[in-house]
Amino acid sequence: EVHLVESGGGLVQPGGSLRLSCAASGFTFSSYAMNWFRQAPGKGLEWIADINFSGSATSYRDSVRGRFTVSRDNAKNTLYLQMNSLKGEDTAVYYCTRTRQINTRGQGTQVTVSS
Repeated sequence: EVHLVESGGGLVQPGGSLRLSCAASGFTFSSYAMNWFRQAPGKGLEWIADINFSGSATSYRDSVRGRFTVSRDNAKNTLYLQMNSLKGEDTAVYYCTRTRQINTRGQGTQVTVSS
């Protein structure tokens, strides 16, 4: 059974940084691409980044490219999202998923960007 646990969220001022983590278990982590999604208050789930199984290829939605970096440590079965230059519109609950299987997401971690 796929089990994903997101952590690392919190309250940060505009322009600040956070690093999210996603601990994976229940499957062979190193064999799968992984994704990050987010859901802002009152809005639907939004894809923001993905990384291939080895970590050699990544892609981002336009609004976060250049500010966010997705990475992974296959030895630790952990996915990361480094978020820099945070803006108010980045406020959301952040989720990781195996490939783009939304139903594999965990409980999420809240990121609030506010002064």
